[in-house]
Amino acid sequence: MTALIAIGPLLAPYDPAAPVGRPYVSPSADAWLGTDNLGRDVLSRVLCGGVYLAWMAPISALLSVTIGTAIALVAAYRGGWVDLALMRSLDVLLAFPGVLLTLLCVSVFGPQPLLLVGLIVLTLMPGVARVIRGAALPLLNREYVLWAKAVGTPGLVIILRELLPNVSSPLLVELGLRLSWSVGILSSMSFIGYGIQPPAADWGLMVSENGSGLGAQPFAALAPIVMIVFYTIGGSLIAEGAARVIARTEGKA
Repeated sequence: MTALIAIGPLLAPYDPAAPVGRPYVSPSADAWLGTDNLGRDVLSRVLCGGVYLAWMAPISALLSVTIGTAIALVAAYRGGWVDLALMRSLDVLLAFPGVLLTLLCVSVFGPQPLLLVGLIVLTLMPGVARVIRGAALPLLNREYVLWAKAVGTPGLVIILRELLPNVSSPLLVELGLRLSWSVGILSSMSFIGYGIQPPAADWGLMVSENGSGLGAQPFAALAPIVMIVFYTIGGSLIAEGAARVIARTEGKA
């Protein structure tokens, strides 16, 4: 799916922003998926519409998982007031609705792609931290961790060498889950007009623009929906499959 998004603009038969006919024309030999509300080729816009999502969603997911995992492992290893301070700070972020925070900031600063990525990271990172911390706490009583502490191994080395590899399976599951949520949030923001702006081709924006024409030309709205679903499911399956492979490897070891 990512490969299709990468080469999609090269395969588009028309300029995705240029009208090629009347609005809401049914599929034909000239426009395989018909035209949209402004007479633009739906196929061209679908092929070009995943470019923003293809980099914004993975970066949002990776950053949220990376930052959340780092906070979780430090909190679990150090314990005490460090654990309390870090997790209570994340609870404050969890208590504030992420979508509301995103809408507020975008309304003030505008729908900048990097701003959207940062807001999604703030929204998803606390949940990642809580899950990974819960997975790391039981490891602190394992023999290899206690031995590493006894011989004076630095805390950072213990976190990176002993804790991090042993939470890799839930970490990958979280990555797939957060990728799905990132796609959903970004698509939703575009749908309500707070994400990628016209005339850019974006799947969420296409659904919003062509929702009123479902009866006349359903492909204009259904095609981007299908692409969003495939992209979300594909990312989740890849992450889950990697987690299962790691779990089997650890079980054999």
